[in-house]
Amino acid sequence: MKSVDIAFSPCPNDTFIFHAMLHGLVDGRGYEFKPLIHDVETLNRLAFEGSTAVTKLSFYSYLLLKERYAMLSSGAALGHGCGPLLVARPGAKNTGRMSIAVPGMHTTAYLLLRLWFPDAADVTERPFDRIIAEVADGKFDAGLIIHEGRFVYMDSGLVRLVDLGEWWEAETGMPIPLGCIAMKRSCGEGMKTDVEGILRESVVYARANSGASRVFVKRYAQEMDDRVIDEHIGLYVNDYTVDLGEKGAAAIERLEGMALRAGLL
Repeated sequence: MKSVDIAFSPCPNDTFIFHAMLHGLVDGRGYEFKPLIHDVETLNRLAFEGSTAVTKLSFYSYLLLKERYAMLSSGAALGHGCGPLLVARPGAKNTGRMSIAVPGMHTTAYLLLRLWFPDAADVTERPFDRIIAEVADGKFDAGLIIHEGRFVYMDSGLVRLVDLGEWWEAETGMPIPLGCIAMKRSCGEGMKTDVEGILRESVVYARANSGASRVFVKRYAQEMDDRVIDEHIGLYVNDYTVDLGEKGAAAIERLEGMALRAGLL
């Protein structure tokens, strides 16, 4: 049996889709998968170092690393109404002098912020799960939030300045590409085909047996409330997660073109 490390985030959509392949609930085709779980920006950094063979990547990082990593057609996070939010305390005004906490300089959220607000100058990288609290405490004027933060930021008294997903969809009419699963090209096309197929079966299993992974998902979730977990999975796991398809591929191509024109690749 061939052992393969699989790196992904603790967010419910990732733990949900990987659960079946990690627990022998789908045909592993002779592979044994070992999870490496880190926040998304740590995963991005590890990929830049070449430390991970199969990993979740922000699409921004994938576009920067595509000569070294090949994207799998299954496992991606794309969709409608699921983009990152820029939030602040009530009364805040969006200016070029605004201090903004972001979840990582290689995240798709940061790329979208730069596309929407090229003049953003005072930007600081912070762990995604601390941004809401630090904005609420006044350490930053605004924060760029991702993952389950979009469901709970209002509980800390914050308001939305802009939904970058809504902005993207108004600009392009396409689903917003957030993250993908990628594999080192040096692993070979045969292994890529195998892992792609196993992951697709794992996603299909997860969607057909939504309660099977709940204990595993809750072990890593930042927000333990079942309602938040269900909303998170429902938003980020969809038909594009099973297979990108032509629409998903077109959205990624559009993101790459906009980033190139903006000088961000």
